[in-house]
Amino acid sequence: PFQQGHLVAPVVANLGPLEDLRLTPSPDEVEEIFTLPLEHLLQEDNQGYTHFRGRGGRYGYTLPVFLKGPHRVWGLTAIVTERVLQLLAPGRY
Repeated sequence: PFQQGHLVAPVVANLGPLEDLRLTPSPDEVEEIFTLPLEHLLQEDNQGYTHFRGRGGRYGYTLPVFLKGPHRVWGLTAIVTERVLQLLAPGRY
């Protein structure tokens, strides 16, 4: 489903209190910044999967999705988030 040959290097860090952060994202690349607490991500009601069909309407592939109000974390970000949850919360995710 994703193009091959791209290297992605996720970085997981504790940045301290969110109120103290002064983020200045590029408006050409980022529409909105929002946060999702670890406890929120670990709640089953906030987790789901998106199913994509392949050619001819047959089953193609499934990717994780995380929900928070009007926000939806999907695609590569959701894949990375899922892997991080597996590492940070084994047995809970």
